[in-house]
Amino acid sequence: MDELVGVGVTSVTNQTADDDINQCDQTDTKAHLFFMVVHTLVFVVGLVLNSLTLKVYFCSAQQQVSSIMMVYLRNLAVSDFLLCLCLPLRIINYISSSITFRLVYCNFAIFGLHLNMYASILFMGYIAANRYLKIIDPLGNHFLRTVQAARIISTVTWVFLLAPVISYATLSLLTQKALTVVPDGCETLQNAQVTMFYTVIDISSCITFLVVLVSLIFFYHSASRSVLQAQQRQLASSSCKKLRRSRRKMLVLVSVFCICFVPYHLVRLPYIFLHRQCSLSKVFYYLKEVTVLLSVLNVCLDPVIYFMFSKAFRSQLSLSP
Repeated sequence: MDELVGVGVTSVTNQTADDDINQCDQTDTKAHLFFMVVHTLVFVVGLVLNSLTLKVYFCSAQQQVSSIMMVYLRNLAVSDFLLCLCLPLRIINYISSSITFRLVYCNFAIFGLHLNMYASILFMGYIAANRYLKIIDPLGNHFLRTVQAARIISTVTWVFLLAPVISYATLSLLTQKALTVVPDGCETLQNAQVTMFYTVIDISSCITFLVVLVSLIFFYHSASRSVLQAQQRQLASSSCKKLRRSRRKMLVLVSVFCICFVPYHLVRLPYIFLHRQCSLSKVFYYLKEVTVLLSVLNVCLDPVIYFMFSKAFRSQLSLSP
């Protein structure tokens, strides 16, 4: 079992590592029950909803449908489903007293959560961009508006996300400390080199999030402006209705994005630099846990996006003619 994470847990006490772990006791076990219950509810609901979504997109007649939106929605559904599969490890982590499990969790489960969170963020951005292009250029036929381009972008996105995660996991395993007590947090397992790499990844991820957030706000603002201009020009009612539907879809996407990911990133950057201060460690622990919970809630809220953006999804549920 020890070889599973590439490091042996020795019986020799590593006093330095133990002192680092116990220096700031930021864990409040009384809150663990609450986080376990809520994460379990999110896991069950998310697994059911995303299993249904994958069935619609991959195992039904709709799998033959090929469109730009369908490519991005399928990738978003895959990232949500994989995120659901990571949640049991997070739930067990709240009650586990095993050093080996904690090492597995810190070296693999956290990376799975990180990978699929940012996959969701990027694919939500692509969905919004595609809807925006349809509004401003409904007859456009350039390369970015092709299914082939959507597939290439999706593949590059997964490679872009996997590369730093795999590199970090490998570096972390190769430099892992030997422990004799269960660490409260994964940060105590990192040496200076790994911590620096982790900080670079975190800052890059936050920049990616900010770019997508600003883009979503711009897309929604442009959609709203298009509706207003159409009303002022007194266009045909059918055109106005179509624009209003596009704006409503964009609003749903932006709302889900902000509910799930904005709180996490508001806490994340201060947490990177300040969580090691003992006076703030417990405050940041609670903030981090609550905002992580909100971020994984997107596996339950994203089906609303599928319903709004995918006629195939609505048809499969027999909720549209």
